[in-house]
Amino acid sequence: MSRKLVTVISVLEDHHRAAIRSAAESMGFDAFFFDRDEDAFPALADAEIIFSQSAALAPRAPALKWFCSPSAGVDFLMDNEAFLSGRAVLSSSSGAYGVTIAEHIVMVVLEMLRRQPEYNDMVLRREWSRALPVRSIRNSRIVLLGTGDVGQEAALRLRAFGPAGLTGISRSGRNPGERFDRVLRQSAFDSVLPECDILICSVPATRETAGMLDARRLSLLPDHALVVNVGRGSLIDEAALEKELRTGRLSAALDVFGQEPLPADSSLWTCPNLLLTPHVAGNMMLPYTLDRIVSLFLEDFENWCAGRPLLRRVDMKLGY
Repeated sequence: MSRKLVTVISVLEDHHRAAIRSAAESMGFDAFFFDRDEDAFPALADAEIIFSQSAALAPRAPALKWFCSPSAGVDFLMDNEAFLSGRAVLSSSSGAYGVTIAEHIVMVVLEMLRRQPEYNDMVLRREWSRALPVRSIRNSRIVLLGTGDVGQEAALRLRAFGPAGLTGISRSGRNPGERFDRVLRQSAFDSVLPECDILICSVPATRETAGMLDARRLSLLPDHALVVNVGRGSLIDEAALEKELRTGRLSAALDVFGQEPLPADSSLWTCPNLLLTPHVAGNMMLPYTLDRIVSLFLEDFENWCAGRPLLRRVDMKLGY
């Protein structure tokens, strides 16, 4: 009897589906593809593997053994009984998004330092002014909170601009790939903030990181520091940050928020010194990213079928 693999990822191209189907059939699996959750529901009763980022699927799959999310962050799946009980394992696509998010980081850092949002407003008003002072990544002191795939790819690109230093902050204090000038443990976070011109945050949403960048820590940043968050909105006390932005002491580029979509009546929409993007830094619209997601899944699918550990299995205690 064939085993069943159900994939619900609407943005997959035909060649992605063909690669997954070929791998599945070679291992005795039937592969089913759906674009919408509700279309997949009837196929879930005997599904062994689900490849999707929808939290609605696992509760409807009593035979589920492995759920692979095409996203890197899996906080929205962590309260699922199937994974909490150990009945099924959860894996992520960590390692697929470093390139696209790193490019987003470089983009927003340059936009903010070079005052591009203000120049955009001037152009809309048909004004001609060349007087705005700008800053450079060169000689800037950069702190990267999070040294995983995103932090490493960002550090690689930012180094080309000649910063004064690249300091990583992580749980382990290890320097993966030697991409950073130094990596400190999270306990040293407070000590580096007063010497930080650009703070880049790419940590996942966990109990440990929730509210980590609060009013006290924001106050430790020097005047005119830039805060970039591409991880999860739960990291930052948004009200405290908005207060700093409105005084002009800090600036920020935020791609993630405590509530998403950001409510239409949120004061952040009109907050000065803020570049806002709607959680697009790490979506699946870059072809390379989607190719990488499928490649990582197929790598772990081979591991699954061979009885080997999954390379991107989520630690339910750590949350990633």
